[in-house]
Amino acid sequence: MVGEILMGFDESTLAYDLQRAHSADIWFLRARFWLWGGIFCVSSFLLGNLIARFGIDIFGSAWAGFWNLVYS
Repeated sequence: MVGEILMGFDESTLAYDLQRAHSADIWFLRARFWLWGGIFCVSSFLLGNLIARFGIDIFGSAWAGFWNLVYS
C-alpha cells in the first residue's frame, strides 16, 4: 500500500489496472505456463530414463523398505 502511494498510484487506479487484464497479458501467461510445463515434462521423462538406465529401482526399493518396516 505504501509503495503504491509513494510511486504515485492511488487505490482506485491500482484496482482499475488490476481489474482489466489485457488479452496479451493472459496469452503470455499461458505461453509461459506451456513452455515451462513442456520443459519440465521432457526433463522429468529424461531423468526417469537415466535413473532406470543406471539400474536404480526407486519403486522396488521403496516397496522393500515398506515391508522391512512392517515386519521389523
